[in-house]
Amino acid sequence: MILRSFLFACLLLPISGFAAERPAQILLWPDGAPGSEGKTEAEVDAPGRVTKVHHPSITPYLPAKDKATGAAVIICPGGGHSVLAIDHEGYNVGEWLSEHGIAGFVLKYRLAREPGSTYKVEVHALQDTQRAIRLVRARAAEFGIDPARVGVMGFSAGGELAYLSAMRFDNGIEGATDPIDRQNSKPAFQALIYPGGSKNIVPTKDSPPIFLACGFKDRPDISEGLAKVYLDFKKEGVNAELHIYGGAGHGFGIRSSNTGPVGTWPVRFQEWLGDRGFLKK
Repeated sequence: MILRSFLFACLLLPISGFAAERPAQILLWPDGAPGSEGKTEAEVDAPGRVTKVHHPSITPYLPAKDKATGAAVIICPGGGHSVLAIDHEGYNVGEWLSEHGIAGFVLKYRLAREPGSTYKVEVHALQDTQRAIRLVRARAAEFGIDPARVGVMGFSAGGELAYLSAMRFDNGIEGATDPIDRQNSKPAFQALIYPGGSKNIVPTKDSPPIFLACGFKDRPDISEGLAKVYLDFKKEGVNAELHIYGGAGHGFGIRSSNTGPVGTWPVRFQEWLGDRGFLKK
């Protein structure tokens, strides 16, 4: 019996070791992020949640070359701007996208509502999102992607950053000493998954196309608010697609426990990208 237990444990070791492995993260500002000067507190990476982000980064999940479509997604996890729900709204998403030919970049952004934080959502966290878009475009050849097909996906609080980046963008900072800052910060598309603050989403005719998903059981500003967002985009003539899952609430992300239609939302997103021409090799 002891031998059998030992052999079973040995069989589990490679699986556990593989699950623990993760691509190396890339700092957005290797010499330090603007606004984080003097902050030396170590980042806390607990199971499923990250806090104390002072050195924002992206973790790349790149598809195999024979699967790569050329599309890329900056993934902004949620967590109320006080933590990052890094697994089901971050790493799991990156893995799923890469397995389906789409490069995923999980963003660790600075947290404006963490106790004692000096950061602001529309300054530092948005700046991190914009920098991630620029960085991925600047290294497009290295990552095997098309710089014209870099979009954003955000969950809950991360959805707020995703739509802010789609509303506040530039064509690159002319004359910037850092070549990354000369890159366009406008996302090619936006995917908002139960985003916070939907009433603040104001589309224009220049807005990137939008994919929306939430649960019927979510709070009204999301489950009802996204219906209005969809109609607002339609009025502006900007392509929009909306999915409201009747059996779901807030925070479903990508989990092994997701069952029923809500578990298929990533497939619907993939189909939408293909329909919009973003998955052409």
